[in-house]
Amino acid sequence: MSVTKERRERERAQRHQLIITAARELAEAEGWEAVTTRRLAERVEYSQPVLYSHFSGKDAIVRAVALDGFAELADRLRRARLAAPEPRRALHAVGRAYLDFAAERPVLYQAMFVMPTDVKFAHAETPPQLRAGFEEFAACFRADDDRRELFAEVAWSALHGIVVLAESGRIPPDRQDDRLDLLITRLADTPD
Repeated sequence: MSVTKERRERERAQRHQLIITAARELAEAEGWEAVTTRRLAERVEYSQPVLYSHFSGKDAIVRAVALDGFAELADRLRRARLAAPEPRRALHAVGRAYLDFAAERPVLYQAMFVMPTDVKFAHAETPPQLRAGFEEFAACFRADDDRRELFAEVAWSALHGIVVLAESGRIPPDRQDDRLDLLITRLADTPD
């Protein structure tokens, strides 16, 4: 590959990431409704056709933001799990990290789990970033248990429900620790 072609590819990748970062910052400042290709083009100082050469539209941009978020979440869950090697403590640490991530990055969480997207969950086409996050949940359960992935799905689903219900004000946010403790106790004490 020529030096010029390598430089062009590097610049394209940088522009791509610049658009994703700008979309995320705009959404965090003003909400996802404010994220339009026109506003992004102004913000990154490129024309709308340049944006469309990277993304087919807003949905594709939200998808890219979500994939970045899945990578961040997987990293955070991995660090939490590794810091607490005993399975029950690891599950609690992963659950706490998940709830903290959602609370600290609500706009990113919304792109990842609430907004419509074509990201496939529990499918052969599941992106590696999302699969890595799921694997951190699964790693909290015994490797020899055939229900390991089922337990991981239930844990993730319950935590997601807690996040969405608390964020919408349908359950009081001040009881998150109690909910997490109850969930972990029930999942960790599941009979063999």
